[in-house]
Amino acid sequence: MSKIKVLIVEDEVIIADNIRDTLESLDYNVFEPAINFTEAIETIESEKPDIAILDVQLSGKKTGIDLAKVISEQYNFPFIFLTSNSDDSTLNEAKLVSPSAYLVKPFSKRELYTSIEVALYNHFQKQKVFTTSKIEENDSLFLKVKGVYQKIKFQDILYLQSDHVYIEIFLVSGKTILARATLNDMLGRLSKDFIRVHRSFIINANHLTQITNNTLTINGIKIPIGKKFRQLILAKVNYM
Repeated sequence: MSKIKVLIVEDEVIIADNIRDTLESLDYNVFEPAINFTEAIETIESEKPDIAILDVQLSGKKTGIDLAKVISEQYNFPFIFLTSNSDDSTLNEAKLVSPSAYLVKPFSKRELYTSIEVALYNHFQKQKVFTTSKIEENDSLFLKVKGVYQKIKFQDILYLQSDHVYIEIFLVSGKTILARATLNDMLGRLSKDFIRVHRSFIINANHLTQITNNTLTINGIKIPIGKKFRQLILAKVNYM
């Protein structure tokens, strides 16, 4: 069984190294700690961590809470907040992004271990319920719209765009549907005709009409292509 992969995002190097040493003693696979938002995203993209431990306050313009929002919207893995500040304002801001746990420095080895294991277990259970509770459909999915589960046929979807903690689904009819989900969640529910083309977009390849170096066209609408997704797109279409 492979080790759990942990990302630490902490701008105080001594604290980050202490956490890393503690986690390695607990037999986790710990990456080199990131000190800011940009470094964290680079590690997430390249290493695919199972869980992240995020300091609420980071150097730079973007905080641990900003990073947590991106993880929730685009990567769908659990995260734990660390802070030396337990005031109500910070706590209330942190709660809005639904962390798996909230640890106030200093914390014990046991508290850290328990928080990680509970976070991973709860995330696994949530994903299992999400998967097993689906109604099996080969050509459509059901989305909750204004309290009612509405059937959406795959052929009627042009593309999907991430919008914070929501997904906007753009339909052939010109209508849009707003769903609370991540792009990773949605990609797992859609058919093989759907392709991730950018960190914020999934397209229905059946409606793809043009590809350039950095954009593609769906029903007359131009959509950006992320650099790392271009080869994937070309591999899935028939081109000469």
